[in-house]
Amino acid sequence: MIVTENTEKLWNTEYIKVMSANFTLYFAFYILSPLLPIYLSEQFGASKDTIGIVLSGYTVAALIIRPFSGYVVDTFDRKRILMSCIFLFFLFFIGYIAAGTLLMFAIFRTLHGAPFGAFTVANSTAAIDVLPSSRRNEGLGYYGLSNNLSMAVAPSIGIYIHKISNGFSLIFWIALIVAGIGVIILSTLRLPKRESISGKKKMSLDRFFLTRAWLMAINIAMFGFGFGTLSNFLAIYSKQELGITGGTGTYFMLLSMGLFLSRIQGGKALHKGLITHNASEGMLISLVGYFLFVAWINPVGYYLSAILIGLGNGHLYPAFLNMFIKVARHDERGTANSSILTGWDCGFGLGILVGGIAAEFWGYLAAFWIVFGVNISGVLLYFIKTKQFYLTRRLED
Repeated sequence: MIVTENTEKLWNTEYIKVMSANFTLYFAFYILSPLLPIYLSEQFGASKDTIGIVLSGYTVAALIIRPFSGYVVDTFDRKRILMSCIFLFFLFFIGYIAAGTLLMFAIFRTLHGAPFGAFTVANSTAAIDVLPSSRRNEGLGYYGLSNNLSMAVAPSIGIYIHKISNGFSLIFWIALIVAGIGVIILSTLRLPKRESISGKKKMSLDRFFLTRAWLMAINIAMFGFGFGTLSNFLAIYSKQELGITGGTGTYFMLLSMGLFLSRIQGGKALHKGLITHNASEGMLISLVGYFLFVAWINPVGYYLSAILIGLGNGHLYPAFLNMFIKVARHDERGTANSSILTGWDCGFGLGILVGGIAAEFWGYLAAFWIVFGVNISGVLLYFIKTKQFYLTRRLED
């Protein structure tokens, strides 16, 4: 096959659409995330551990749907799967507006995790489909910029709107509208034609979870743990432990700047094939950030940790995503995507749950010391075992 300039183009129209839709999804997610603990506390009088349980339901639902999503995405028409998922994601925001009790909110919040989980698998797999093979490592690294940009602006916007409106209704409506924009964008997406493989392969566990990557999934879960605790309890921790009431948006903005910068620099390194180097560098930088967050309790340590955690995770996650793709066959891309997201969600959900319980009994500072402990364990596991585990299982491009 003759490679043309067009086939080697990274920023093609369909790739931009996929990234834009991903931005709308995460914007709608992040505009609510730092405020939901406050909303549950003020609106329903929920305790710290109850808040952790309610919010972890979203991740549990996403976690349950992930493996099935990988199989469905690898088997059936991806455009239809994408449209179904983002439309359901859009609809569930109406439930937040309508919920009048804590139980109703918990039900809607939990169910909402299912289309979110399925969409993230389908959309990231679509990104792989529309990327030229020679730019795939680099493109997967840049794909996360849409997440990072949404994280940079959405929490700040949400907190600002909450301040001026002194309520939450408007924020829920904005999330609904932004998700609707994502539906419109994806309705114009064109994906490469592919034949259904339904019935052509024997059913096995590997169709739902990439068993060749099991240790990598455990490792990424340990890094997801910190993000689960941080993204959901940062605002309430900042207010109660540090007396910072207006800096949460700034924290997320600095975190996202770190993610953004490291994705750009890391994308070039991934294009050169420096996957394990990127992962190593990222996890060490992130570890320093988490240590500063809990050990240097003042505004300088607080904001500096945001930059370092962002820089670290901006290198770490794209590198792990490429590792999962590298140990998967070409017809297992959806499964590879669902597997890394399953691992991340396991850690993310446990971070919310354990963080809420730890905060209830010992306070939020103790919860974040647990985060540091889990993070350093993840770093040790990678250097002792996971790196070599990946190198012995990767497939040729």
